[in-house]
Amino acid sequence: MVNADRFHDHLFEEINMTLTPELKAKIDDLVTQNKIMVFMKGNKLMPQCGFSNNVVQILNILGVPYETCDVLEDPEIRQGIKEYSNWPTIPQVYVDGEFLGGSDVMIEMYNNKREELQQKIAVASAS
Repeated sequence: MVNADRFHDHLFEEINMTLTPELKAKIDDLVTQNKIMVFMKGNKLMPQCGFSNNVVQILNILGVPYETCDVLEDPEIRQGIKEYSNWPTIPQVYVDGEFLGGSDVMIEMYNNKREELQQKIAVASAS
């Protein structure tokens, strides 16, 4: 898309992408094939932002296996996951196919509802 100044406006284009059936199926597969799935900037070995690092640290402390998808490597997933969950920010954590939340939700649960968080993860891991 070209804006009024005749420059290619990648940000505008990214925001206005739609979740295609193919992209939805790709995200569905990632979410359902992994008991705990984190869509984040970077990966669990090298988070690329503080919010993603927060989630990685919490999951590592809890000692649970999880998979990550680096949204920086795939602009379609980067935008599509926001539409998929109707949640505007990254990282996004899915447990047993359900959207749990982002960094703020994980921090809140870890600090104030740790037992509930551990139970959700234990149930997902056992199924």
